[in-house]
Amino acid sequence: MAEYADTHVDGVGVEEMPELSDGDDDDIADDEEQWQWLEEDSPSVSVTCLFCDRLLSSVPATLQHCMSEHQVNLVDVIRRHNLDDYGYIKMINFIRSTKCNASCLTGLPDAPLPWESEDFLRPVLQDDPLLQTDPEELCGDEGSSLSTCPSSGADSQDALLQRALAAEERARCSGEALARAMDDLHKLKLLAQGLVLNTETSKSSNLGPVAELREDEDEAYFSSYGHYGIHEEMLKDKVRTESYRDFMYRNPEVFRDKVVLDVGCGTGILSMFAARSGAKKVIAVDQSEIIYQAMDIVRSNQLEDKITLIKGRIEDINLPVEKVDIIISEWMGYFLLFESMLDSVLYARDLYLADNGSVYPDLCSISLVAVGDTQKHKDHIAFWDDVYGFNMECMKKFVVPEAVVEVVNADTLISEPTVIQTIDCNRVCLSELEFSSDFCLKITNTTDCTAIVGYFDIFFDKGCSNKVMFSTGPQVTKTHWKQTVFLLEKPFSVQTGDELRGKITVRKNKKDPRSLLVTLDLGGMTQTCILQ
Repeated sequence: MAEYADTHVDGVGVEEMPELSDGDDDDIADDEEQWQWLEEDSPSVSVTCLFCDRLLSSVPATLQHCMSEHQVNLVDVIRRHNLDDYGYIKMINFIRSTKCNASCLTGLPDAPLPWESEDFLRPVLQDDPLLQTDPEELCGDEGSSLSTCPSSGADSQDALLQRALAAEERARCSGEALARAMDDLHKLKLLAQGLVLNTETSKSSNLGPVAELREDEDEAYFSSYGHYGIHEEMLKDKVRTESYRDFMYRNPEVFRDKVVLDVGCGTGILSMFAARSGAKKVIAVDQSEIIYQAMDIVRSNQLEDKITLIKGRIEDINLPVEKVDIIISEWMGYFLLFESMLDSVLYARDLYLADNGSVYPDLCSISLVAVGDTQKHKDHIAFWDDVYGFNMECMKKFVVPEAVVEVVNADTLISEPTVIQTIDCNRVCLSELEFSSDFCLKITNTTDCTAIVGYFDIFFDKGCSNKVMFSTGPQVTKTHWKQTVFLLEKPFSVQTGDELRGKITVRKNKKDPRSLLVTLDLGGMTQTCILQ
């Protein structure tokens, strides 16, 4: 094996719904006067009413029409439910797609709202002007222009004066206003980018019952990656993150002018490393909600021209390119294969990777080592023999089969490690991710063997002038993957120089394909553990 550069191995209250206008002529006249003021500077566009087929000349005219003809003040709905940009977009698309009556918006519960599904992010009308409107601007800081309550003459004059002053201020700050508008337009562009790609390429309508079941199983998995905490933990893992960074920054020739696909991009850190390393284009894909934060992160770092973000499972979308030169991904789980995310990387590889392209990391290995830690075994297993004077030995049948993920004390290792499986990510087949392997552990201490520990090593090798690797073993700097401990139900004695021979079988759990079943045949006993 070539030498690797690696410094890590060593070491809101909700407002009450205001009363709707009773339709008196005076009220309607007041409303029309207010909306007429809003329309003075509004460009002329064709807007379809939300509740009928009438075409209006502007967004304000449409909202006034909804209020006067259908007795619905959409601004009050926005305020009452504290709708943000996404909530507002979902509401508009919900109304258009379900063709609901105006009355359905009155008396809505605070939660859940009928448009909470992400399906309502997909535009119903192409280039819908209502979707291009900022709900915050609709509500307005002044707020008076959208009130449903008629004002007294003095109040109305004061309100008009305030609006006139505000208009003058906006005119003086037209440059700043234009910049904000462009910023909002860019945000909508990024959102629409993902929506359009998902709408045009989604295969969900053709999924069979098995695939639909898998989608249900995946919901909790992707949801867990929507929270910032798990991304903070991974980013703070310097062994992990700096290894990816060093690989890309030290090998710019690998990325120069290349098209890169980042599978499971999370916050987009790997995509940004690739862009900074000279990639021509980076396509970042993630199904979890973190993709929306990744959009803001990419834009904040002025990399939106190079990085395209797409929300969805890689299996359910088509990329905007036919082939990519490089696939990068941080797909590794506990014991390497937990979570089965490598399956998605291999899917992307087989569908999108160019003939001379490469997946990174490209090489991985899984290793085992024996442990003799009688205190740990006593705390976890023997503990159940006497619990405050009561025999709870029956609990062992639930405790023993569960693999434990923790940092193992290197002083408790009693054998040399051995590699049980090597994976070449550019060549491995999906079926090879389930395997059996014979192994032999050379014992280095005379003691009781209480557990077998598994870990993995990662290599960035192919085409690299500066090779990088990192290990998750107990002998080096700890990572967030820690180690996977398979506690033995019955420890047995070993002697220095012994060769402890066994067999390990790794397979997916049919009830939950993202979890693993690991069977150990060792010392005359067979034990199956689950990693979930």
